[in-house]
Amino acid sequence: MSDTSSTAPFDTTPLTKSYSDITVGNVTKQMAYFDSGPAADTDRSIVFLHGNPTSSYLWRNIIPHVESLGRCVAPDLIGQGDSDKLDDVGPGSYRFVEHREWLDGLLDSLDLGDNIVFVIHDWGSALGFDWAHRQPDRVSGIVYMEAIVMPVPTWDSWPPNARGIFQGMRSEAGEEMVLDKNLFVDAILPNAIIRGLTAQEHEEYRRPFLQAGEDRRPTLTWPREIPIEGEPADVAEIVQAYADWLSASDMPKLFVDADPGAILIGDQREFCRNWPNQREVRVAGNHFIQEDSPHEIGEAIADWIVTDVDSGSTA
Repeated sequence: MSDTSSTAPFDTTPLTKSYSDITVGNVTKQMAYFDSGPAADTDRSIVFLHGNPTSSYLWRNIIPHVESLGRCVAPDLIGQGDSDKLDDVGPGSYRFVEHREWLDGLLDSLDLGDNIVFVIHDWGSALGFDWAHRQPDRVSGIVYMEAIVMPVPTWDSWPPNARGIFQGMRSEAGEEMVLDKNLFVDAILPNAIIRGLTAQEHEEYRRPFLQAGEDRRPTLTWPREIPIEGEPADVAEIVQAYADWLSASDMPKLFVDADPGAILIGDQREFCRNWPNQREVRVAGNHFIQEDSPHEIGEAIADWIVTDVDSGSTA
């Protein structure tokens, strides 16, 4: 890696978005995404999936490192970033399976081909792992960081310093904590970044959730979807299925380990470290490591694509 990675400037400019009308059932919504267009001499697509409560903005300083290696696509999940909000929402809206339907629709519409590399984080990791599990012949590699790699067996397995607040969000108090007070965007997000966000950066993350109430519903439903002690059962089943698959798959993988990290630590970290055909790199960061070590991450991805994916070598 370059010696200047840690001191390279951070770009605060939002990505330029494209928009597609996506239909799920009888509902049509506009979904936003960044699309670099095809790269020279390759049919590769590199798909960047964010989680909660972020958007494609999370990837703005990583994408430039790999744009020469493939068509870079970074969606905004439904109800997040510049993608439309859903109508008639309430408790139970924006569940994992609903996000999956909208993301499937968008990715299917973009003609990404059969040489896809996923770069995934947080709930984007669950969506990306699941997509790759369902369509492995179209995926040539997976990069993951601060990811959901397995169901959480018990609350004792969840990070102690986050246990109380996540239990609160999964209780009746969650609506006030998130829909009224915007806890995830205003407190959890900035406190999970070591360097501290600039006002401009924080405002870009806050922008989709300025209006109190149901506009913030995605940021509340996501913590309620974490498969802890077998609930929600459908999400636990999906996560267990892709965890079993990843444990046996020779698909090239890059695990970007966060130091000190936030959720992919302890038993979960040790579990995914055993996955086959995997390289591991460590970068500084808590949970939103793209805001602390974007250049290190971008350079590691570029090197891994050239060395492991293109050469077909094993880690």
